[in-house]
Amino acid sequence: MGKPGRAGAVDARIRATVRPPPCEASAERNDHGGTCHEDHEDRIRDFVCARAPWVRAYRAYASKWQEALLSYSMPNRLAAETSPYLLQHADNPVDWYPWGDEALQRARDEDKPILLSIGYAACHWCHVMAHESFEDAATAELMNDRFVNVKVDREERPDIDAIYMQAVRAMTGHGGWPMTVFLTPAGEPFYGGTYFPPKDRHGIPSFTRLLRAVSETYRDRRDSVQRSAESVREIFRSSEQKTTSDETVTTETLANASKAIVKQYDAQHGGFGGAPKFPPTMMLDFLLRHWARTGSDDALRIAHHTFLAMARGGIYDQVGGGFARYTVDKAWLVPHFEKMLYDNALLIRFGVHLWQATHDDAVRLVTEETVRWLTREMTAPTGGFYASYDADSEGHEGKFYLWDVDELDRLLSADAPIIKAYYGATPQGNFEGRNILHVASTIEAIADRFETRPDAVRTAITRAKRTLYDARAKRVWPGRDDKILAAWNGLALRGVSEAARAFERDDFATLALRNAEFIRDTMIQDGRVMRSHTNGITRIPGFLEDHAAVALAFLAVFEQTIDTAWLALARQLADTTIANFWDETTHAFFDTARDAEQLIVRPRDITDNAIPSGTSLVTELLFRLANYTGDESYRERGRSVLDSLATAVRQYPSAFGHLLGAAEYAETFACHGDYCDMPSPRAIDAARRMTTTSTTSTTSHRSTAPHPTL
Repeated sequence: MGKPGRAGAVDARIRATVRPPPCEASAERNDHGGTCHEDHEDRIRDFVCARAPWVRAYRAYASKWQEALLSYSMPNRLAAETSPYLLQHADNPVDWYPWGDEALQRARDEDKPILLSIGYAACHWCHVMAHESFEDAATAELMNDRFVNVKVDREERPDIDAIYMQAVRAMTGHGGWPMTVFLTPAGEPFYGGTYFPPKDRHGIPSFTRLLRAVSETYRDRRDSVQRSAESVREIFRSSEQKTTSDETVTTETLANASKAIVKQYDAQHGGFGGAPKFPPTMMLDFLLRHWARTGSDDALRIAHHTFLAMARGGIYDQVGGGFARYTVDKAWLVPHFEKMLYDNALLIRFGVHLWQATHDDAVRLVTEETVRWLTREMTAPTGGFYASYDADSEGHEGKFYLWDVDELDRLLSADAPIIKAYYGATPQGNFEGRNILHVASTIEAIADRFETRPDAVRTAITRAKRTLYDARAKRVWPGRDDKILAAWNGLALRGVSEAARAFERDDFATLALRNAEFIRDTMIQDGRVMRSHTNGITRIPGFLEDHAAVALAFLAVFEQTIDTAWLALARQLADTTIANFWDETTHAFFDTARDAEQLIVRPRDITDNAIPSGTSLVTELLFRLANYTGDESYRERGRSVLDSLATAVRQYPSAFGHLLGAAEYAETFACHGDYCDMPSPRAIDAARRMTTTSTTSTTSHRSTAPHPTL
């Protein structure tokens, strides 16, 4: 069964040893003002209860002793995990299990519902709920008594996250993290939500009230639980059915999708819709591709304006580079301060393409700064890229990134007036009395205001960034999730490799090759991609997104190096992906392999969310491989997948940003000026020569992966 949680066996031993007088509300009141339970038979307890003046001191002592013992108790089962998020909860008094057979078997043996809690290391509200509830001994005791408690890192297990997020959205109409789901011992969800506060708040029940209600419902109204689980099962069944469409994705589909997305454009602030705002990178990339094929000025203008609006806002770290996850306002000013690898990976690649289209120096500067941030703060000694940085430090959201004007004056001396004006820093601040730096004016306007040259302002900004970065580096840093995820590394590798080519940066090329070599040597085992690597341990079989993202990244490295071994490896991964993730019955790719752990449903999420879906990534991969190798079977399969989603794409274009980009790529080799997202002539020549050579051995591209010469 593993080690008990702190509020389980340890707490029981404390109660058995200390046994302070409980003095329940139902007790009689004695002459000294204390309360004693009327059924106490132990004469020692009676003696204690009769002496109220010192019993209160005894209780206080016993309570402090109990808290001290709890704080030094044994860690729970999560202590054996590698995920930084799970390890954050290893010292909770909750008797957490990682996802696995042990937890499910215990739920079946004891006929207890499962409390499934899903989150990730950089999630601010996950930390809030942990501090309020999971670190509270009384709440943990209630959880341990009535549930089998399971913790999941959504970034390690996107399959579990996707399944139960679908259920929570179906039951509540919304989703998010932390996700809290209650399951039957068979793993079927029957109730769920996201964050629950420690006390009733704004119509949301307290977490303890919820725990009692759910456990009582499971105990006393099992038929209601089964009906709820059955309704969710119906939703899951629909996701396993064949996706069909009477339509095909055509140039008209793409034109209509572009028009629909443009209608949502925020002309004042950039982006789409209102607050909160997330970087819409995949939709912007689609618009840029659409411009390259059609010459649509609106598409290019929206893509360009939105990127610059984000780059000038608080969502972009003006001191250290890199973009935060999203902003809580519509003007890109106040971020939710966590930085995710996948956001920056997508934005690097888009920034490269946008610079190729516009040759805007501001676009190049921000893109290069983001790659340098990735190099400096997110790269492991092995060459892998870490997952994220937390929003919080020293218990406060964003504290690491905020500035006071007095601090700016002290650090920047004569440059301070220019820098404060440029970055909009004021005595009153723009976030809890302090300042989120953002570009509040143009360099030319600042130069006019301070009667100096624009070049002098640029020099002052560059100098200030170095000074502020060095000063900030002495602060307490936010927590970093140092696990290395294959799919996210694939996205980042692709962006860095394209940046190396476009900007002719040898340092970026070196970074890309080190990462590619790490993925090849560490994350690929027996010809298949593994999901996660942390502290020397590679684990969890990879998902569809892992295989497709890594293969696409290797194609980018092939373009960078013209080393056909990278192309061969990408092709091998594509063939492995088809063999393990393609389903002939539904004519679709699933997110888990055919030999993966059997969950209550085999997940297949076709929409592009925070990162491209596995389906859209593999569709693009198939089109690109067809163009490199001349093997039309790849194109036919990619076209089949694309057209099966034509109706959904037409109805909900903003949910398919990356797939729309893949469709633009499939439609034509779109070139416009220096932006030309097509295989280079020298890459095509090398690929076709390799293909010709390999025809003498039809299994050569399915053999053990070759090691490119680095």
